[in-house]
Amino acid sequence: MAGSGLRRKGSGGYTRVWIPDPNEVWRSAEIIKDYKEGDKSLRLKLEDETVCEYPIDRQGSQLPFLRNPDILVGENDLTALSYLHEPAVLHNLKVRFLESNHIYTYCGIVLVAINPYEQLPIYEQDVIYAYSGQNMGDMDPHIFAVAEEAYKQMARDEKNQSIIVSGESGAGKTVSAKYAMRFFATVGGSASDTNIEAKVLASSPIMEAIGNAKTTRNDNSSRFGKYIQIGFDKRYHIIGANMRTYLLEKSRVVFQAEDERNYHIFYQLCASASLPEFKDLSLTCAEDFFYTSQGGDTSIDGVDDADDFEKTRHAFTLLGVKESHQMAIFKIIASILHLGNLEIQAERDGDACSISGQDEHLNNFCSLLGVEHSQMQHWLCHRKFVTTAETYVKTMSVQQVVNARNALAKHIYAQLFNWIVEHVNKALHTTIKQHSFIGVLDIYGFETFEVNSFEQFCINYANEKLQQQFNLHVFKLEQEEYMKEQIPWTLIDFYDNQPCIDLIEAKLGILDLLDEECKVPKGTDQNWAQKLYDRHSASQHFQKPRMSNTSFIVVHFADKVEYQCEGFLEKNRDTVYEEQINILKASKVKAERLERPDLFHDEKDSMPAPPVGKGTSSKISVRSARPAVKAANKEHKKTVGHQFRNSLHLLMETLNATTPHYVRCIKPNDEKLPFKFDPKRAVQQLRACGVLETIRISAAGYPSRWSYHDFLNRYRVLMKKRDISKNDKKQICKTLLENLITDPDKFQFGRTKIFFRAGQVAYLEKLRADKFRAATIMIQKTVRGWLQRLKYRRMKEAAVTIQRYTRGHLARRLADHLRKTRAAIIFQKQYRMLRIFRAFQNIRQATITIQAFARGMFVRRVYHKILLEHKTTIIQKHARAWLARKQFLRLRCATVVLQCYYRRMKAKQELKALKIEARSAEHLKRLNIGMENKVVQLQRKVDEQNKEYKLLNEQLSALTSAHSTEMKKLKKELEQYQQSQGDGNQLVDLQEEIESLQLELKKAHSERKIIEDAYVKEKDLLKKVSIGFLLSPKNARFSILGRKTCSTLLASTTDERDLGVRPQDEHEPPITGLHL
Repeated sequence: MAGSGLRRKGSGGYTRVWIPDPNEVWRSAEIIKDYKEGDKSLRLKLEDETVCEYPIDRQGSQLPFLRNPDILVGENDLTALSYLHEPAVLHNLKVRFLESNHIYTYCGIVLVAINPYEQLPIYEQDVIYAYSGQNMGDMDPHIFAVAEEAYKQMARDEKNQSIIVSGESGAGKTVSAKYAMRFFATVGGSASDTNIEAKVLASSPIMEAIGNAKTTRNDNSSRFGKYIQIGFDKRYHIIGANMRTYLLEKSRVVFQAEDERNYHIFYQLCASASLPEFKDLSLTCAEDFFYTSQGGDTSIDGVDDADDFEKTRHAFTLLGVKESHQMAIFKIIASILHLGNLEIQAERDGDACSISGQDEHLNNFCSLLGVEHSQMQHWLCHRKFVTTAETYVKTMSVQQVVNARNALAKHIYAQLFNWIVEHVNKALHTTIKQHSFIGVLDIYGFETFEVNSFEQFCINYANEKLQQQFNLHVFKLEQEEYMKEQIPWTLIDFYDNQPCIDLIEAKLGILDLLDEECKVPKGTDQNWAQKLYDRHSASQHFQKPRMSNTSFIVVHFADKVEYQCEGFLEKNRDTVYEEQINILKASKVKAERLERPDLFHDEKDSMPAPPVGKGTSSKISVRSARPAVKAANKEHKKTVGHQFRNSLHLLMETLNATTPHYVRCIKPNDEKLPFKFDPKRAVQQLRACGVLETIRISAAGYPSRWSYHDFLNRYRVLMKKRDISKNDKKQICKTLLENLITDPDKFQFGRTKIFFRAGQVAYLEKLRADKFRAATIMIQKTVRGWLQRLKYRRMKEAAVTIQRYTRGHLARRLADHLRKTRAAIIFQKQYRMLRIFRAFQNIRQATITIQAFARGMFVRRVYHKILLEHKTTIIQKHARAWLARKQFLRLRCATVVLQCYYRRMKAKQELKALKIEARSAEHLKRLNIGMENKVVQLQRKVDEQNKEYKLLNEQLSALTSAHSTEMKKLKKELEQYQQSQGDGNQLVDLQEEIESLQLELKKAHSERKIIEDAYVKEKDLLKKVSIGFLLSPKNARFSILGRKTCSTLLASTTDERDLGVRPQDEHEPPITGLHL
């Protein structure tokens, strides 16, 4: 860092830096005295106003880190920071976590997730849909954003994807992987009814039950690594999944440290032991079993083991595991608990031991597994040695028996674990061809404890491989970004941990020497450690502790780790005695219930155990039987380290063939308190998970990147007015930067972005702040003067206003008194008048109301009587009309049917005669002559009917007018009657006269209807004959006469309109003509 950057800022501002602190790791301070070349210290002021001297060396290589501007603090992407270094990263994560409660932060392509230790409402279904379809930078950092980016790249690039979730125990790896799988199950739900996405999610509670346990750092720590491949079809719907597991911690089955627990499934089964179906398991509470009570407290706060067990059973059912298979699984788990409670009795000063045949737990173990009681009782305390000529059976000490029993328990649980994983994979398997997949890797992070053994060595070896893959991928993406923006590319040097990986896995490396020592009959951990010292003492990544000859130090990418050699060989061999394995091979549980004959088989063939009777001696016995010939394909069992190395190489090949996405989980504190941030623990994990390495690679190039549009909006205040008027944003930005930054190497112009070296954005922010500060001072000066003048004018105007309002108040008070006195007199006068007027109005209104109600009552009585009589008349009229129409319609329909049948018969006869007659020419001539006469006759008939119709119409009009006159006369007489209130006999006579007139009118209407029907029938007949005659091709010469006839018909229709033909009544049935 250049010394010129460590100077005080003008206008009252100071340069802020970061200095190391033993408690907070990094602490903020301000430089209050300019730094000059050759100064031995910096004068700083801390945040608590304490002034201190910070020593620096002469060469200036230990200058403190500069702090980012406040505008950049809290960025959701760490690579957007101007100064990229460890204190800036730590501070930005702390601010987002504690002040904004944001647990997710981007670091380039890495998502940093901090465990909040409480449930947050950011994983609901609507949040999943909100992130679906969005670009990664469009919304706040989230595990759903990483999952959506992987899903989108799979669909867009048609390339398999991987999400690598890592972190130490308790950092939230399992939860993050679970939420990623939930996202895929939601947005990529299966198109069929197989419900495969529910099965994928159902695998989580099963694997948590059999593979997770409580540790001092985490209540639900995964004690194995897993890689889940979620398969998709061509339409990117989930069709299946597959799971691979790595390095199950088998030692936890037989040993737990203080405040830790065994795997959850043991406690879940004990919590449900009272259920009727589990009566045969002979289980009690977890405190009664040695394998579940070594850690002390067997419960977890806020966890109900019985409820979790129901969820586990439901998940088994959802994945298709039969009830019989589930019971077999629970029997095997219960047998392991009984195996741990065996009472081993020492004999002959501990050189030999035995187990009582009446031991309750031994009986339960044998009955649950379906193995022979006497065989298991014998071979738990004896061991067989095979030499060239003889076979020895030797008793074992108490410690040897305990070790053998623990090895057997670990073997049974490991084989059961593998069977469950295999069955889960079968349930998630599909026959549909897989188009692509997304893998989710939930694997342990870098671990270092006070005592580190074989498990930590394998875990850290896996993290070395993943870190190498991570560095290469980040370096590749950085190079692609520069090439895309056409930025000159300079090779960036980054840490390569290949030498450390070679130390572990290369030929004659640590694993090779370990496997070689395991093959030696009398190999020991001490001999293996000595071989490591002799072979690798010159390696930079291998060290020998000063005070120990049974441990070694490996310099990993994250930290130095000292491993204790004790137990490495035994854990690497992972041997179980062949005699015990042979007994388990005959178990009825695995063959009948689980349909898996090889459940308890070892990886190598083994000889069957010889039968042992009750009288077998506990002393060493020599047998002369010749050993059986071994199979030709029998090889040495592969060690745990060899198997882990092969599976890790397979995993790396899978990851290298996919596009990886990284999620680094951080544990903020060891007390599991919500939203508490421990800087020491956080920075330790940041160094271990590769986030700082990503920052370092980014800082070596151009870490800060701004689009031209954003840069112009932010720093246009530094431009001149004539430059802003230009339309080319890129040219405006170039002109500004060339004027402000003299070194052209500090920035580069890409196609869509401007790239800055570290610190340049902070320099621009300083210039912008200075510009704003100068403008602020000028504004303050002007505004303060204006405010003082305004204050004086306001005070003067206020004094005048107070005087005016006071005088006005006095005048208004006098005027108000005079007004109130006059108003009181007027009010009294008006009130007295109003009281008398209201009394008069009440009496008058009551009288009018009584008169109105009386008159209305008499009128309504007369009106109701007349209305009732009128309604009765209308009802009778409509009822009689309806009955007459109904009778007529029945008669007409019957007549029409008879006519139709008769006319059809006659028409067929005439048609047959006409067909014969039409064949002669004479008939054609007669037809033409007859047709002319017929048309003339029809025309005459039409004229006569028209005259008759007109005459009838005139008569009807006369009758209608006479009826109307008579009705008016009757109404007048009725009114006169109502006025004079005459006798009732005259009213009856008038009503009878009205009814007789109505009957005459109905009779006239019926006669007119009959005439109209006849007229319409004749007219239709004439039209059909004329049209048929005109359309006949044989009568073309009569076309002129046809046109005249049609004109006559149209004229007759017009005459009908002129004569005012009465339209049909809407209550009368339509007139229907007869059809020929």
